[in-house]
Amino acid sequence: MSIRDRKTYVFKNIVLVLVAFGFLGAVLMAGAAAIAVDHSLYADLLKKFVHNGKVNYQGFKSQEAELDRYLQMLERIDPQKLSRNEQFAFYANAYNAWTIKLILSGYPTVKSIKDLGSFLKTPWEKKFVRIDGRVLTLDDIEHKILRPQFKDPRVHFAINCAAKSCPPLRSEPYRGDILDAQLDNSTRAFLNDPHNFRWEGNEFYVSRIFKWFAEDFNHDVLGFYLKYATGDLKSALEEHKDDLEIRYLDYDWSLNGD
Repeated sequence: MSIRDRKTYVFKNIVLVLVAFGFLGAVLMAGAAAIAVDHSLYADLLKKFVHNGKVNYQGFKSQEAELDRYLQMLERIDPQKLSRNEQFAFYANAYNAWTIKLILSGYPTVKSIKDLGSFLKTPWEKKFVRIDGRVLTLDDIEHKILRPQFKDPRVHFAINCAAKSCPPLRSEPYRGDILDAQLDNSTRAFLNDPHNFRWEGNEFYVSRIFKWFAEDFNHDVLGFYLKYATGDLKSALEEHKDDLEIRYLDYDWSLNGD
């Protein structure tokens, strides 16, 4: 074999190796992207015990062992191995499921999630959420993971604080493959519900969520509402947008039980 032939042979083999590695890498990346958390245990519980945003905590209490199985399953998952949408769904479901677990710790005497705090710590500052070898608080999930990492204001309509004024708990888990549609649906449902806004002349009263997390909504409540409002509400907002004054509703912290 001539020197030229040998060089051609070596070059072809190098190309074949690079192609093979590239294919293997693509397969591995596709496999990682396809990883989805099995939320079926939680789905069954939500279907049974959450209707129109009202939570049957007695029902959850009767099947608390199933909730524990789900939470133990979440604990074994490494969220970093999930796609971005799967991570969001994972943390939103974890927040909501662990909130239910917190309520069950005081049920049936608990009347508000705030009852489960102490003089030194709010219930959201309790370290009891177990994920991937760490013990976190609900605040950790919301303020150190979901809000800063995903920067999606719709998160406020996805996580549930077990209170009547909180955006309602969905009767299904969040899923990475349909996450965007679920977030849009949850946001529209809350904003367009007449229980969550009120008109008084040119004053438009909205949830205090918009006051507490104004920066997440770019300090533009009206702009956010116009994006997700529908029907008569959207028409009224567009008609009065130039002289509208935003006000905030009182927040009802009583339990969102049925």
